[in-house]
Order: sequence, then C-alpha cells, then structure tokens
Amino acid sequence: MVTTPNRPHEILRYTAFSADPAGGNPAGVVLDATGLSDDEQLAIAAELGYSETAFLTAPPAELAGRDRAYTVRYFSPRAEVSFCGHATIAAAIAHAERHGPGDLLLATPAGTVPVTVTGTADGTLHATLTSVEPSVHKVAENDVDEALRALGWSRTDLDPGFPPRIGYAGARHLILAVRTRARLADLAYDFEHLKDYMTALDLTTVQLVWRESAAVFHVRDPFPVGGVVEDPATGAAAAAFGAYARELGLVPEESVLLLHQGTDMGRPGELRVELHAGDPRVRVSGTGTRIPQPPHEACMPLNRK
Repeated sequence: MVTTPNRPHEILRYTAFSADPAGGNPAGVVLDATGLSDDEQLAIAAELGYSETAFLTAPPAELAGRDRAYTVRYFSPRAEVSFCGHATIAAAIAHAERHGPGDLLLATPAGTVPVTVTGTADGTLHATLTSVEPSVHKVAENDVDEALRALGWSRTDLDPGFPPRIGYAGARHLILAVRTRARLADLAYDFEHLKDYMTALDLTTVQLVWRESAAVFHVRDPFPVGGVVEDPATGAAAAAFGAYARELGLVPEESVLLLHQGTDMGRPGELRVELHAGDPRVRVSGTGTRIPQPPHEACMPLNRK
C-alpha cells in the first residue's frame, strides 16, 4: 500500500504479453488512484522502476454512467506519457481478475481506448486493446542519420524494403527495420544521445524491427526518454507498427501479425497485432499475469520532497 493523506492505495505488479511473471513487460497498476496527485503518481512510478505504471480513476463527464469506464494515466519513472499499451493490457487483466472478464472503456490522454478481456478454459486471461486512429509520417533523412549515430548503426544495417517512418497510435515511435537478426540482437546505444534526439522529435520509443516471415517480426524498443534502457514489450509501438506496415503495403490490409519482443533481454513476450479492412484502428492483444510482490514492499510509504 501507498499511504496518502486521504487513503491507502494498492499498487499491483503485472507483466503484459506473457503468462510467465519472468517474461513480457512489467507494469505497475493502481486500480483506484483517487486522491493521488501528479507528483505522487510520478513518485510511485519512479519507485517501481518499470517503464510505465497505469493509474485508474473515475471516468470523465462524457463517459459518466458507462459501465466499466475509467480515466487512465500513465507515468514512466521520469514523466507522464500519453499512452502505454502494455500497462493498458496489465491494468485490464488486473481488473478482470477482480471484476471478471468483459469490456472496458479507458479515457487516456491520447483518446478513448476500448479494451476487451476474455478467459480460456484453463483460466488464462487475454486482453485486446483497440488503438486510437493511427497515422504514419515521413522522417527527414538527417533525422534518420542522427538516430543511426546514436544507435551506433549505419545505413547499410537498414532493410531497404522498410523505409524509416514515424508511426503514431497514441504515442510517436520512430520505426527502423534492419536486414539481419544479428544486427537487432547487438544493441548497445548511447543513452544520453538517443534520449536527447528522441526528446527533440517527441518520440516515445524507437521501434527496431526485423522481419522473420510474412507475418512474424522481432522487435526491440529503446526507451531512454522514460528513464529505461529498453522496453521488453511495447503495445503502443506494436499498434504504430501495424499501421505503418499496412500503409506502406508491407502486409495485406486484413492481417494478423505476431511480434516477438524481449527475447534479447531475457523477458520474452508475444504481441498479436490485428488489422481489419475498413477500420483504420489497430488491435493489439496478449496475455498477462501478476508478478509476486516482495513481502517488504507490501506497504510502500510514499516519499515526498
């Protein structure tokens, strides 16, 4: 629990895009963040140290009265972010464990995001989020060169069939595709250089991609602007990539893509990306599970400055 002047707040730990607590992307979840200030939410996210923590409160006026509707905000250890896919999946699964599977309607800073949670015969829960309407933008050649310098890569490392673009589906991600799996696996970038570059372009992550087959991809997502070297499984970037792949004609308009992420970090996860003809939005789905909480953190006092 976190103790605030008004009430205790339960902090949950979940991983998203894996049924194994040691896989996927960990997220903090506060299912009732009523009364927590911005500074307190940021302090909780920083204390947890995960790439994002989701904080749920009552829905905005336009969604008042809607069943299972909430306002959600996302904080990295350094700042608030407009949208986070894996924390959305984690929060939806945490909510379903307490209130049962079904539909949620989440008012995020990027827009309203529907989420559906279903269960299987073995009790596994799967959550599917539907992104806000995405967009894909060209990126200046000098900006691509600057990103490559920060990564320690060269133009010859890039796959010419996948032109660099900035994809948006709630947050902005620079998409760079490489020729080989070995190049993707060998990631040792300049943290401060890439952070400054991403801040200047208002990027949340850099989505690094290698195509294994027609519908299977391996991805990695540096996240220095959030104070994290790398995100193990990135739902927002997966949605942006789905929009990118469709718009550039790299996959059919009606497609199901499988993204493998976290393998090179020792936290493997799988993200399913669905594209539907006639609907510009992208659906991203995966499973998740609770991460056992260390006993000494069962009651975590909030440090104020």
